[in-house]
Amino acid sequence: MGSNSVEISIREVGSRENGRNNTITRINQIAPTQADAVDLNHRRPSANFARRLATLLFFAHLVAAAILIIILCIRGFLARNPAFHADHWFTPLLTSAAASTLVALLWLLFVLHRPAKALKTSLWLSPSLACAVAVLLLTDDGGYSLAFGVLALAIALVQSLYGCWITRRLHHAYEILSASVAAVPPNLMLAKYVALAILTAFVYFSFWALGAGGVAANDDSRLAPLYVLLLLLSLAWTMQAIRYAVLVAVAQLAYTKFASGTEAAVAAAFDATAKRVLGDVCYGSAVVPTVVAVRGMAQAMGLVVGDSDEFLFSCASCFMSVADRLVTSGNRWGFVYVGVHGKWLGNASAEIWDMFIKQGMGQLIDLDLTGPFCFLCGVAGGGVSALVAGSWSLAAHRGHVTDVTVYSFIIGYFMTRIAMAWPQACVAAYHVVFAENPENEQLGSCIPERLRQLQSSRV
Repeated sequence: MGSNSVEISIREVGSRENGRNNTITRINQIAPTQADAVDLNHRRPSANFARRLATLLFFAHLVAAAILIIILCIRGFLARNPAFHADHWFTPLLTSAAASTLVALLWLLFVLHRPAKALKTSLWLSPSLACAVAVLLLTDDGGYSLAFGVLALAIALVQSLYGCWITRRLHHAYEILSASVAAVPPNLMLAKYVALAILTAFVYFSFWALGAGGVAANDDSRLAPLYVLLLLLSLAWTMQAIRYAVLVAVAQLAYTKFASGTEAAVAAAFDATAKRVLGDVCYGSAVVPTVVAVRGMAQAMGLVVGDSDEFLFSCASCFMSVADRLVTSGNRWGFVYVGVHGKWLGNASAEIWDMFIKQGMGQLIDLDLTGPFCFLCGVAGGGVSALVAGSWSLAAHRGHVTDVTVYSFIIGYFMTRIAMAWPQACVAAYHVVFAENPENEQLGSCIPERLRQLQSSRV
């Protein structure tokens, strides 16, 4: 009897040891070490070169932008324009940037704790704030204020109509957003890194505002529109890079949780993003927004044209085919494999998109509301920031109300989008893990039920 108990104990220990080894093996397969990623890069010298080139171009652009901002600031100071008051320019801009930082963090907490309610709120709050910004702009005199006011009204109207159009898709959006963010619940360490990213964006915008102020103080220059365009392009690329850095790091955490049920280290995820795949982030921050814009325009054209006109229908189909090819060169789901496996974004995007098509998830991905939801959140954050700065500027000084309002809207939009990279990364990882293994019990029945609904609707 004693020997039997000893034998049973040995078997139990062996089974536990085998289970632990299997778990370690699965984790190692899911999250390769940094050395594995380095070996992968050595086997793909073209990807390694592309990473270095993208990183070099990004930091070269930052240096060039810094030089341009300093020159514009000095020129604006030397211009001695009596119509330009520095306190009326910088005070509302910096105040709105600080307000947008707070709004972005509060909105992120709202999304993480009440995802379904946050999605519902964004559908009416975003067009309402866009309409309020339009009214503010229309109260100012000048052609630019009228143009931007009409644009803001158009955005509010389109958002309102879009909210009515997607009503039938909201239930699935509630389910997948709630299930996804639950994988990476709020914790102090992750909140510190996201707050640091938003703070970095605030510091860069504060410096960027010096250049924009220099252009405003010397606005009689014929090159002023060119300077503004260059400054806005630099701001957009930098903000997108910060946003996608957060997305890559959080995607690693969410993927590991969904695929193996384990939790990865937050610090290690952000450290790997900064050291191993920064080039992918720099490349993707320029390519992915462009692809999203082109694909969105193609889908909108297809909806508007329909099959009423054969020529326009063929043009829309051609445009959509081009957009479908572009999406394989860079998409937000590709960032999941960038962070987890250290793959080049172009290869990762093509691999994941092909996997979506093979699993019959193409229509599901096209109808996903995560991207529009994050856009609505960004517009809401930009609206709050624009109202803060625009109202201040309108009450204190009428010279640059439109400029201050538009710039504040832009920074508020990007601040909120940086914060929303957290839930967007969770949803992206959810889709990728399901495409890899549809039998994964940890994912629940959210996607299978939606796929059955889409299949029945086509019958």
